Amino acid sequence: MHLFLPPSLRALAEACPFPLYLVGGSVRDALCGFAPSGQTDWDICAAADEDALLAAAERAGFSARAVYRRTGTVNLTDGHIGCEFTRFRSDKYVRGVHAPAEVTFTEDIAVDARRRDFTCNAVYYDIAADKICDPLGGCGDIAAGILRTVAPAQKVFGEDGLRLMRLCRFAAQLGFTPDEDCLKGAAAHHALIRDISPERIFKELSLLLHADEKRGDREGPYKGLHLMRDTGVLGEVFPELALGHGMAQRSDFHRYDVLEHSLRCVRYAPPEIRFAALLHDVGKPFCFLRDGNFYAHAEEGARLTENILTRLKAPVKLTRETAELVRLHMRDLDLRMKEPKVRRDLAAIGPLLPKLFALKQADYSACKDDTSPAPTVVKWERILRKMQREGAPFSLAELKIDGNDLKRLGIPPRLIGSVLARLFDECVLDGAKNRPAALGERARSIAERLQEREAGPQ
Repeated sequence: MHLFLPPSLRALAEACPFPLYLVGGSVRDALCGFAPSGQTDWDICAAADEDALLAAAERAGFSARAVYRRTGTVNLTDGHIGCEFTRFRSDKYVRGVHAPAEVTFTEDIAVDARRRDFTCNAVYYDIAADKICDPLGGCGDIAAGILRTVAPAQKVFGEDGLRLMRLCRFAAQLGFTPDEDCLKGAAAHHALIRDISPERIFKELSLLLHADEKRGDREGPYKGLHLMRDTGVLGEVFPELALGHGMAQRSDFHRYDVLEHSLRCVRYAPPEIRFAALLHDVGKPFCFLRDGNFYAHAEEGARLTENILTRLKAPVKLTRETAELVRLHMRDLDLRMKEPKVRRDLAAIGPLLPKLFALKQADYSACKDDTSPAPTVVKWERILRKMQREGAPFSLAELKIDGNDLKRLGIPPRLIGSVLARLFDECVLDGAKNRPAALGERARSIAERLQEREAGPQ
C-alpha cells in the first residue's frame, strides 16, 4: 500500500533512525478508498522520544512549533504542512475529562493503539517501509464497515466524553455501523458529553451535519443524528429539541413526530442550512408544553435557536442567520398572504431568500417524504421573478434615485430618509415605478405632503 503523502513527510520518515508511522484518519480514509482531500495536517507517531524526533525533523527541514514533553507531543511544520507527533504511550483519565491525567510511555505499538478510540483509527502506516501495521484488527473492521472500540466500550467512553460525538460523526461520515458493545457503552455514558467544551461539541456537530461531503452519501447526517438520538447524546446537546421525541403532529400534514420530522428535514436540506433544518421546529415542544398547541413556534423557535447556538459557541453570523431562518420558515405556509405582503417580505428578506426557499422545501419534503416543489416556494418564486422582470428594488441601492438626487431636487435633508423609504415601498409594490424621472416627480409630491403634516392645521 502506497499512500499519497507530501514529499517532505516522506523525507522526514527517511531522516528518522526509527520507524515513523502515520496514524488516524488519513490511514483510515486511504483504506476506505477516499480520494486525497488536500490535507495539510498529519498525525505521526513512533517509539522514540521528542529529542530524537526533533533532530530528525531538523535534518528534513522541519521546525518545531511546540513541544509538550508531558504527553510526548511535538507540533512540526515545514512551512507548507503541519504534523503532530506523539510518542507511543498509554493514557489514564479522570472520568469524563478529555485530556489524559496520567501518561506512560511505551515501545509497544499495541499499547499505543489501545489508547485511541476506535479500531478503524488505530491502523498504522510505516512511511519509510511502505507497510501497514494493524495491531487491533482495524483493517478488517474498515472492510466490514464496523465501528468497534479499541478496548471495552464502557472503558473507552468512560474515559473521554468527546468520543460520544466522534462515534456519531464517524458513523455519519464513513457509513460505518457501531457494534452492539459500542452502542451500549455510548448509551451508558451519554451524560459525559456535559464535560466537553461547547467549542469541541460544535466542531464535531458541524462535521456530522456536513458528513455527506466526505463520501457523497446524503444519508450520512441523518444517520449520525439518529445515532445521537439513540445513544442519548442528542438529549444532552439539544434538550429542547429532544422533547419532540414522540410528540405527535397533525396526521393530515405530518407522517412523523416533531423530532423525527426535524431529523428528516436535515436529510432533505442542502449543507448550508442544516443547522436551520435541525432547529426549525425547536419551538414546537416549548409551545406545546406551555400552551397545548404549536402556535407561535416559529418565533419561540428563533429565540431558542439563538440561545442554543450561543450556548454551543457557534459563530455569531451563523447564529443570527439560523435564528432568522427559523423565525421565517412558516411565512405564508397556508398560501393566504396577498401579493403586496409577499413583495414586501421578498424585499425585506433579500439575500437570505435562497436559504429560506431551501429550508421551506426541506420542511415540506420532511412532512411526508414528498420531494415535489413546496407550494409556498412555487408561489414566492413566481412573484420574485415578476418583481425582477419589472425592475423592482430589493434594497435602497437598487432604487433609481438616491439622497443626492433628492438634495438636487430641493428636498429638505430632514425629509430625505422618509421620502426614500416611501419611494422604495412603492417601487417594491410596482417595479414599473422604479424610473428616475417618475421617482423625481413622486419624491416632490411625498415631500410636500410630509411638510404639510409638519405644518399642521392652519
